[in-house]
Amino acid sequence: MAAWFLQIKWIHIWAVILSGGLFTLRGIMMMLRSDWTNHVSLRYLSVLIDTTLLTAAILLTLILHQYPFVQAWLTVKVVLLVVYIVLGTLALKRGRTRAVRIASYVAALAVYLFIVSVARSHNPWGALAPLLP
Repeated sequence: MAAWFLQIKWIHIWAVILSGGLFTLRGIMMMLRSDWTNHVSLRYLSVLIDTTLLTAAILLTLILHQYPFVQAWLTVKVVLLVVYIVLGTLALKRGRTRAVRIASYVAALAVYLFIVSVARSHNPWGALAPLLP
C-alpha cells in the first residue's frame, strides 16, 4: 500500500478541494434560495466525494502510521471535521431560519479553511501558529 502513497495523497487533496468547492457552491445556492441546493444529484455527489476523501484519509493514516489522538494535529483535524459536518448540516438542511443557515455556512467555511491550514502545517494551531509566542 505504501507504494501508492503519492496517488492516495493526491486523491485525498483533490477530494478536499472538490468537497469544499461543492459545499461552497451549495451554500451560495442556499443563500440564493435555489431549489437545487439539496437536489438528490448534488447530495449523492457530495456523499461520493466525502467517502473518497475519508477512505483516502484512512489509507494515509495507515501508511504513515500517524493517528488521531496520538498526533495532536490529526486530533484537531478530526475534532474540527465533526464541527464542520454539524455546521454544514445546519447550513444546508437543518437550520431553522435563514439567518442560522447563513451564519452556519460562514462558520463552516471558516472551519474548513482552518482544517486545511492545520493539514498543510501539521500544526494543531494551523494558520494561528505564527501568531503564538
